[in-house]
Amino acid sequence: MSSEGEQLLTGNIVIVLERTYTQTIGHRTRLETVALASASPRRRELLASLGLRVVVVPSAYDEVPLPDLAPAETALRHARGKAAGAAPADALVVAADTVVDVDGEALGKPADAAEARAMLRRLSGRWHVVHTAFALRDDRTAASHAEVVSTRVRFADLDEETMAAYAASGDGLDKAGAYGIQGFAATLVERVEGDYFTVVGFPLARFAHVLPLIGYQLLPPRSEVHA
Repeated sequence: MSSEGEQLLTGNIVIVLERTYTQTIGHRTRLETVALASASPRRRELLASLGLRVVVVPSAYDEVPLPDLAPAETALRHARGKAAGAAPADALVVAADTVVDVDGEALGKPADAAEARAMLRRLSGRWHVVHTAFALRDDRTAASHAEVVSTRVRFADLDEETMAAYAASGDGLDKAGAYGIQGFAATLVERVEGDYFTVVGFPLARFAHVLPLIGYQLLPPRSEVHA
């Protein structure tokens, strides 16, 4: 077995890798089912969009604030903890965590509309970074992989009425940083530098890219139409 850790800088995407895998993987299994250690409907939808069967599994991991860690490290720690805490599974275990980083401070999910509005004020008219970490665990081969992908996002200058209305809508209450870019909050965003799906909550391209490292390949869904 081999373990590896590295940090890469590619444009505006920072990727931190930690993995353990068999060096000589021959046959790669087509990935068809994943065990998602997350209750996030967005992550479930994103993985399902790849043609995967998604089975939600509980995780015993207790997600608590980690103020002594940098935001990217926090996301990575939580993702790895969720994967490790998931029940044993016959499918590849997938876990993820998203943190919004403003000046090195992690913004999680707001407790209420007032806190959501305060977060939006901090984001208004400026850049921030969204870190989404994902961790993979294969109980059949003992292979694992974890990394965090980071994307820069700039918000437009928001007026108080817009911030108040969006916070009151409740759309951002279950999302890190109090907004979901895939919904109405797309109108609040001025620019994105990096991977869009990282901001939504799961970096699909990176996920597909690393699967061969642990013995899997991701292929387009099989067509139900036969010639």
